[in-house]
Amino acid sequence: MSDAFDGTLVTLLDEDGNEREFEHVDTLETDGETYVALIPTFDDPQSFVESDGELVILKVVEDENGEEILSTIDDEEEFDRVAGQFQSRLEDDFEILS
Repeated sequence: MSDAFDGTLVTLLDEDGNEREFEHVDTLETDGETYVALIPTFDDPQSFVESDGELVILKVVEDENGEEILSTIDDEEEFDRVAGQFQSRLEDDFEILS
């Protein structure tokens, strides 16, 4: 079952150590793995309008302490497969451009 639009806000650190806030829009479990789809949040409505509306897809993995963390998907084939599944699940709620 989809967790679409649960509205949970997630703060992530980018590669430069800057905090960015995202809204959780969906969770997907497939092939024994869990993935999340996030969209950036903006304080300024104009920034939202000007954004590219990029959907951020991350994989849930366990770190060395057994804690769940979000990680980028480095395998292009895996990313494309998961992105396609999210696109199918979310296309009724979002305008998705290919």
